Amino acid sequence: MQLPRPRGPLSAGLCTDLAAGDSISPGTVAAAEALLAATTDPLTDDDLQLSLAICYELHYRGFDGVADSWEWDPELLRLRALLEQRHTAALRALVGDVEATDAPVDQQLAALIAADDGPSLSRHLARNGTLEQWREYLALRSVYHLKEGDPHTWAIPRLGGRAKAAMVEIQADEYGGGSPERMHSQLFAGMMRDLGLDTGYGALWDDAPAVAFTSVNTMSLFGLHRSLRGACLGHLAAVEMTSSEPSRRYSSGLRRLGFGDTTTVFYDEHVEADAVHEQIASVDMCGSLVAESPALLSDVLFGAACSLALDGLTAVHLLGAWEAGRSGLRTADEEPVAA
Repeated sequence: MQLPRPRGPLSAGLCTDLAAGDSISPGTVAAAEALLAATTDPLTDDDLQLSLAICYELHYRGFDGVADSWEWDPELLRLRALLEQRHTAALRALVGDVEATDAPVDQQLAALIAADDGPSLSRHLARNGTLEQWREYLALRSVYHLKEGDPHTWAIPRLGGRAKAAMVEIQADEYGGGSPERMHSQLFAGMMRDLGLDTGYGALWDDAPAVAFTSVNTMSLFGLHRSLRGACLGHLAAVEMTSSEPSRRYSSGLRRLGFGDTTTVFYDEHVEADAVHEQIASVDMCGSLVAESPALLSDVLFGAACSLALDGLTAVHLLGAWEAGRSGLRTADEEPVAA
């Protein structure tokens, strides 16, 4: 995993500091403060989202040439906190007030999903998606799917009882039930390989637009903060409750282009697994969490709303680019900014 190409003064300074192995420089802190003061849309800001992703990646697999000790560096954590605050505020502005009721949690989650009217990427890719559009979609999604399950798994030690057992049941399937070749991240890599994409972990970060990092950064934010464990579970529940039918469409789209079962297995697996996971996630996991800690209901709904809204943000980005006849990935004219 190599440090990515910078996309602005903050990510440039951050990469320089991490590679130097000393400390966060005053210039990098100043770049963060200037970026936070200037950006009007943190969720689509390339420099901000890439910088936050770099900070979070230190908790996953790290980067070649970057010391492991950076993971808990106090100055870096302070800088990350500034980015997180702006990111979180932007998420709350995006989803608005999510009103909780006295209805069972699973019903409230279902109502939230039913009210979502975002555009559908799965329908487009099933019916009209070209091979190149599929390659772009998988490149974007690889930022998450090559670490699928990991951001949510951070929440497991913060739970107890039935909520914890339910989450472990779901996550065990994400990791192939003990079979490395059945891990969802490996199945996704196999699909990428069949479509001619580089399957190396993090290999396509430089091609991915900001929205790819926004989605994963949100999961990492929820998973790494105990105070947001309710949002983490709500986010996971929304993923499980909304992926079965779209996965069926994605499989159909790949078969339309001539790919067979060995390629579509990633989506075929989600058609079956997530249909089962839906009840486990909404009733056993989220329902049990809220029964034990009623104050977390609003966080559960917030996390679910973020999942839906960010899926919509990704769809708007890609569909808008394709409709305009251009790539949804970063292009050659978006040159990295030197440190």
